[in-house]
Amino acid sequence: MTDSTDFEAIEGFREQILQEYPRLGPADTFTFACHPGVTCFNDCCGDVNIFLTPYDILRLRARLGITTEEFLDNYTISPFTKKMKFRVVMLKMKDEGRKPCPFVTEQGCSVYEDRPWPCRMYPVGSAQSHGAVTTDEDFYFVLQEGHCHGHEDSQAREWTIGDWIADQGADEYDEANRWYRDIVTHPFFRGPEEMSPQKMEMLEMGCYDLDKFKRFVLESPFLQRFEVPAERVEQIKTDDKELLRFGAEWVRFAVFGEPTIKINKAVLEAKAKRMGIDPPENL
Repeated sequence: MTDSTDFEAIEGFREQILQEYPRLGPADTFTFACHPGVTCFNDCCGDVNIFLTPYDILRLRARLGITTEEFLDNYTISPFTKKMKFRVVMLKMKDEGRKPCPFVTEQGCSVYEDRPWPCRMYPVGSAQSHGAVTTDEDFYFVLQEGHCHGHEDSQAREWTIGDWIADQGADEYDEANRWYRDIVTHPFFRGPEEMSPQKMEMLEMGCYDLDKFKRFVLESPFLQRFEVPAERVEQIKTDDKELLRFGAEWVRFAVFGEPTIKINKAVLEAKAKRMGIDPPENL
């Protein structure tokens, strides 16, 4: 668990980006290279704030051969302040030396093929300028930090933002996490309503602890209470992206009260009977 001052510093940097950084689009260019020969190799892999998306967690837990619950317990921290409606998940750095990433080695990243979205994108970042600062438009920016020599390395080449995203495989992550982004930018979180502990638990299970959510769907009376096509049930069992999408639908249903999942007709009729009322129309 990080303290609130850490998160306030992160928020301050975000506001700096929104106000000061040049706003780039997919066709804009920058010059960069990263490889074992660059003098700063691995310097960016320590004492850094790496926010993890649900798809990051699914890829990393599969790479490590553990469950999402084990991954969350062993490799993450969750900053939380009174201003936040729910916890976000960050990769936990080692508590030694320069606080290295748990997956970095002298040869580089040991989980490179399944590295998180922020690591794929670096030195490119993505921001959404909402709230009091500017307008609701997405843009990219390029970080040029003092420790990074990749911008002037002899092997540096010119990239467009779009080419970099495709080359690093970040576009697959963007698509897989589109459902998560719809949740974290939901109007609910800009409203006055407080998140109950029960809703908080459902949100965190449906977004982050997806192996637990899978057990909830498959091993509880869930499939008796809700109408989920058999074909989709089979996809949820084997396809992480489908599990991710269904988790997002559950969050929208259980937390935001949206009709993204259909309640079983017999369940609704039985509930109406117990309450002594007519069942709702258009079941």
